[in-house]
Amino acid sequence: MSRAVDRVLAQRLADLRSRTGLPVVFGGSTRSAPDGQQLTINRLAGTLGDSLRLLSVITGRGLGGAAMARKVPCRVSDYASTTGITHDYDHVVVEHERLTSILAYPLLVHGTVRGVLYGAVREDAPIGDVAVRNAGVVAATITRDVTALLDRHPPATATPRWAGELGAGALEELAALARTTSDPELRARLRRIHEDLAGPAGQPPRPAEGPSLSPREVEALRLVAVGSTNAEIAAQLGISVPTVKAYLHSAMRKLDVHNRGRAVVVAREAGLL
Repeated sequence: MSRAVDRVLAQRLADLRSRTGLPVVFGGSTRSAPDGQQLTINRLAGTLGDSLRLLSVITGRGLGGAAMARKVPCRVSDYASTTGITHDYDHVVVEHERLTSILAYPLLVHGTVRGVLYGAVREDAPIGDVAVRNAGVVAATITRDVTALLDRHPPATATPRWAGELGAGALEELAALARTTSDPELRARLRRIHEDLAGPAGQPPRPAEGPSLSPREVEALRLVAVGSTNAEIAAQLGISVPTVKAYLHSAMRKLDVHNRGRAVVVAREAGLL
């Protein structure tokens, strides 16, 4: 997954810069770490040097870490003085690169943060809503490209760590916990853990019943989440506006909601976005 994200990022970074109009863009993929996830920045454009290259960002730390933890875009107008984030990376971001306004946009694949896109400026000017929306369009494109790449080149399978009678019993217990918990966020997390441990098709199924969305429905909702209109979604996905409406209506029906904004909320709670 990380290799796929890094490969697509290299292809789409220029698109991010062009669409958002932000002079500095960078990003990278995430990997599991003891305290959550660790992002490694390895794609840069418009930076003053290589001080950001291979910088590791931990979940919850700095602006990117906040975006990873919250699973939503985060932006600040004055990175050095903002109180809403930690300042673990000021020596690189502020001292070396002299960045002021910064946007961090998480890349979600099947509800899990697999990377982060950044856009930034050096002058005293905030990053506007249009730039955030366009970054969301690029993020959705990257997610689609990563999924397609993995479909064409699935990773080699290995014997899963849960193999054996004891491990299978633990998976059954995990599935039971996911089915019985009333906390939607915890249920989604348990599902993802179970899926990661269970491995590819042919292994134990996902532990809990719940709504499922088609890839196109997910793509449409991701674009709704960043404020895109039906026409913008249609242009981005290469389909007609009536088809966009059909996908959104179908998603709302599956999620048992009556408007697109609520559909985004429920889909996120279920771990589908």
